[in-house]
Amino acid sequence: MEKAKTRGHILALVESSLLVALGFVLSYVTLFEMPQGGSVTPLSMLPILMIGMRRGLKWGLAGGFVFACLQMLQKFWPPPTGTFLAYAAVVVLDYIAAFGVLGLSGFFKGRKYGLLYAIPLCMALRFLFHFASGLAIWHEYAGEMPVWVYSLTYNGSYMVVEMAMTLVVGAVLCKTAPILFRTQTPERN
Repeated sequence: MEKAKTRGHILALVESSLLVALGFVLSYVTLFEMPQGGSVTPLSMLPILMIGMRRGLKWGLAGGFVFACLQMLQKFWPPPTGTFLAYAAVVVLDYIAAFGVLGLSGFFKGRKYGLLYAIPLCMALRFLFHFASGLAIWHEYAGEMPVWVYSLTYNGSYMVVEMAMTLVVGAVLCKTAPILFRTQTPERN
């Protein structure tokens, strides 16, 4: 019994690592990039959402956290003020929380079309963290525009496109490859 449990953990770790790596590679494919961060990277969120869908909440949140750390290493956008508090807020809001919420897809594990609920929920939450960051940190770039309008349009311009593309491909996968959403358990010897 203990051997099967260990094999299951190893399988989940390898699978989650491969999905994080796939998401990270896809994040280098950029359709367009915003001047102060944020970009449309087609389907880079889908593998992270898949971790939660296949392995549950714990693995999903861990995968989202690792992906967030990799995103910071890939391209960190320093805040305009340069204070410690601003840097900490960027790390938490624009990276750890924004990408970590993708792991909440684990709430929909085992549901037939759970991915189609997880995508809009998780990506809307990701948008809210970026929106809050725009209000709290990036407001200097708003100019004469109300800060909330600036943050809404700036972050919405790339998040809506990203969500729509992910939702379309997610729907196709749910219909054509439902086996992707079932977790394989290790065989007992």
